[in-house]
Amino acid sequence: MQNKNQNQKMWMIKIFIFLSLFFFNFSLAQNPKVKPPNIVFILVDDLGYGECGFNGGKEIQTPQIDQLAKTGAILLNSYVQPVCSPTRACLLTGRYPTRTGVYNIIKPGATWGLPLNENTLADALKANGYQTAITGKWHLGEFEKAYQPNARGFDQQYGHFFGSIDYYTHSRNDQLDWYRNGIPLKEEGYTTDLIAKEACKIIETSDNSKPLFLYIPFNGIHAPYQVPEKYTKPYQLLKGNRQKLAGMLAAVDEAIGKIILAIEKAGIRDNTLIIFSSDNGAPPPGDNTPLRDFKATVYEGGIKSASFVNWPGHVPAGLSITEPMHIVDWYPTLIHLAGGKINQPSTIDGKNVWPMITQNKKSPHDAILTVSTRGPVISAIRMDHWKLILLNTDSSTQKNKAFSKYESIALFNLLDDPSETNNLANKYPERVQIMRKRLTEMLKDAVSSGTKGPEDEL
Repeated sequence: MQNKNQNQKMWMIKIFIFLSLFFFNFSLAQNPKVKPPNIVFILVDDLGYGECGFNGGKEIQTPQIDQLAKTGAILLNSYVQPVCSPTRACLLTGRYPTRTGVYNIIKPGATWGLPLNENTLADALKANGYQTAITGKWHLGEFEKAYQPNARGFDQQYGHFFGSIDYYTHSRNDQLDWYRNGIPLKEEGYTTDLIAKEACKIIETSDNSKPLFLYIPFNGIHAPYQVPEKYTKPYQLLKGNRQKLAGMLAAVDEAIGKIILAIEKAGIRDNTLIIFSSDNGAPPPGDNTPLRDFKATVYEGGIKSASFVNWPGHVPAGLSITEPMHIVDWYPTLIHLAGGKINQPSTIDGKNVWPMITQNKKSPHDAILTVSTRGPVISAIRMDHWKLILLNTDSSTQKNKAFSKYESIALFNLLDDPSETNNLANKYPERVQIMRKRLTEMLKDAVSSGTKGPEDEL
């Protein structure tokens, strides 16, 4: 009898939680007066799919990250682009690289960046009353002030404009790359610590009468592999850059813990949505287990991110969501949650994935696109659990060693073969034809690249 009563209580609790989530999300969609959440978007540079504990990692301890994932919803099929600048452009515009031309990395001194006609996520949230700030790596252009974060919707900017900076001197090729609101800044400290410290300061000093959009793109764990010795001590069994990478991720994990503590101390945890993602797959010596290959490829190891979302009381805890999505989806989803309007000048590729995350709905996508750093010369499309990769086999690709790993046509069943080991293109020609037709449709208006660079550019 006692067991029966306990079971009844458990069912009542589950029903209560379900109804609470249902009515919250219904009211959020219907009632613009519902208070919009604070949004904290954490992007970890070059983080491998299999590094963190929440995604099966065993080698490196990430307790802060794992606790957030455990109390949120893990996104098992969240896609990004093969390298960093394109992923960041996708996040901030809701549009694939085929629309913006940001296929490749934007290098120091490059006279291009995210096109100025793009209305960024920060622009949209700011227009809806948000305070907006970025602390970390921008990597979307800086050669003119108009391309820098303060002109792209961010009230506050702190950090660096490009990748591969020295973690201690904050320079790249002896050129300082560290700024506050676009003004060069000389200061001491390990960049992971400084980025977290600034994030905490922003949280502590923000206007509580306004919601906050805080974008935290860490440069950790991108090369160069540098980290204070205290972080590598637990990893004496690892060697070389792998040991340093472990320490770097441990430092990022600790930094995230400090940011969460600042949110809690500010009394805003219950109304703060936290999104965690990598910007692309890891290069060696990173770990993308069980996925194939590494950063800068359109194989799963290059384009599937370690990702989760956490919002107490609003995102069901303990979920692992298998439905596919792309980082472009956060643009319309977050604007929807903010009660704002999408004011992008042309086509949005992102879809609102909030029902998928909170109401167990199917993915809103019929197809998800990925293109290489050279644009559609290599492209991949996912439809349901099937993935097609096409290589444009012209003379230039045949001569480039970076393309030699690709077959001209490859079809994979990701449900049965997540490691992409078995090419089924010859076995299912009709499916190839259907997916190829859809891919052609998605690529028909592809713009030219902002720049040309090698496929394996890191």
